[in-house]
Amino acid sequence: MTTLFRAGLICALLATSTLVGCASTYYGAMEQIGFEKRDLLVQRVTDAAVSQENAKVEFANALEAFRAVVNVDGGELESTYDALSDTYDRSEDKADKVRARIKEVKGVARDLFREWNVELTEYSDAGLRRSSAQQLAATEARYDTLVAKMDKAAASMDPVLAVFHDRVLYLKHNLNARAIASLGAETADLETDVAGLIAEMERSIAEADAFIAEMRAGS
Repeated sequence: MTTLFRAGLICALLATSTLVGCASTYYGAMEQIGFEKRDLLVQRVTDAAVSQENAKVEFANALEAFRAVVNVDGGELESTYDALSDTYDRSEDKADKVRARIKEVKGVARDLFREWNVELTEYSDAGLRRSSAQQLAATEARYDTLVAKMDKAAASMDPVLAVFHDRVLYLKHNLNARAIASLGAETADLETDVAGLIAEMERSIAEADAFIAEMRAGS
């Protein structure tokens, strides 16, 4: 059982009726096993990057499935539609995970920066306080860049999912060769949309990797 899972289990078991209470319990449990909010933020960013990588792969697979539907023989339509529908469902699931991971990143970052700001007032040494404040500002700036790219990548999933959903829904009610043929001309546009989505995700993943490396270097 991983340390992160253990702490999450502790939070689930000991949480009060408020989310704040749960968060406090969770952070307390993590600190007891050596994980500070900084470590948690790095872990959450890592998880978000992994979820985006998984979504990128699933969207590419969905595009391949769509290409297969366009070229399928009439007698195979229903089984091929089922495969495409399943692929769409997996893509939507991966997209939901991306959004959830980004939300977790934002939650830990908010708590980390809030704590950091409060603790600046506890310094008696003005030089150390100034240095810590500069580190905070630099970390927040880098984090803002990271989250902007993550949000942009996440937003780019919605129009692609909408395109896939429309095609799956259309095929569901038009399982015939003529319906399939009518979609063929739209494949190029769909490929462009997916390529743009994948590019956005790759940029976001690269930014996450750089943020993680910088946070670890500063440890």
